[in-house]
Amino acid sequence: MEILYTTVFFLLGLIFGSFFNVVGLRLPKKMPFTSDRSICPQCNHILSWYELVPVLSFLLQRGKCRHCNGKISLIYPLIELITGFLFAISYSTAGITFELVKAVLLVSMLVILLVSDSKYMIIPDKVLSFYLLLFMITHFIMPLEPWWSTIAGAAAGFAMIAFVIFVSRGGMGAGDMKLFGVLGFVLGIKNVLLTFFLSCMIGAIAGMLLLLFKVIDRKQPVPFGPYIIIATLIVYFYGDSLIYLYLNSFVLK
Repeated sequence: MEILYTTVFFLLGLIFGSFFNVVGLRLPKKMPFTSDRSICPQCNHILSWYELVPVLSFLLQRGKCRHCNGKISLIYPLIELITGFLFAISYSTAGITFELVKAVLLVSMLVILLVSDSKYMIIPDKVLSFYLLLFMITHFIMPLEPWWSTIAGAAAGFAMIAFVIFVSRGGMGAGDMKLFGVLGFVLGIKNVLLTFFLSCMIGAIAGMLLLLFKVIDRKQPVPFGPYIIIATLIVYFYGDSLIYLYLNSFVLK
């Protein structure tokens, strides 16, 4: 039964991941994403349902449009697979509990932001506002302990990035600052501090590797959102284990 439920959530993640792709790609360009049919971005042909089956259509069509033979971006199957795995992990971690609702909402928001920030270097305010409202509802039903952790986390997350922006004179964007404010509300003070530390570490390592392999140059702007998202997912699912491991390895040893 456990395998069945995990598979179901993985498949749901594939389906929702396809929708999150559309939202992340269209919302920053102020294009409708709830009513307009999906089209090939190169030949504008309206796609049929069998061309929109998550991952499977991409594989069967060998990554090309059936009508113009143009290449389909890898971002589509990758985001679908990532969402599928994250939905499955959410179920495996939380089970059928109210925490699962919070986990799925967090994953959904982060996947949409991953698409928009990777493509346009934009973290849409509408996405943050929409999910913040939903998180407020979940917090009312199942608050963090202690009660003040949510408020302190939101303030700390917002203030940390504001300080970085001020010191670096624009080294990070206002979107990152607002995102950390929302994450602080969701994660609480302890975990948002860990998220900030991990995102900086991941960003530094990734930046050095990209420079080393000449994928980017020193003056090329790089979105920081993906590193925040990776760090957030690590902390949300494994943060307590990381803190326990750190305390027992270095502090309490």
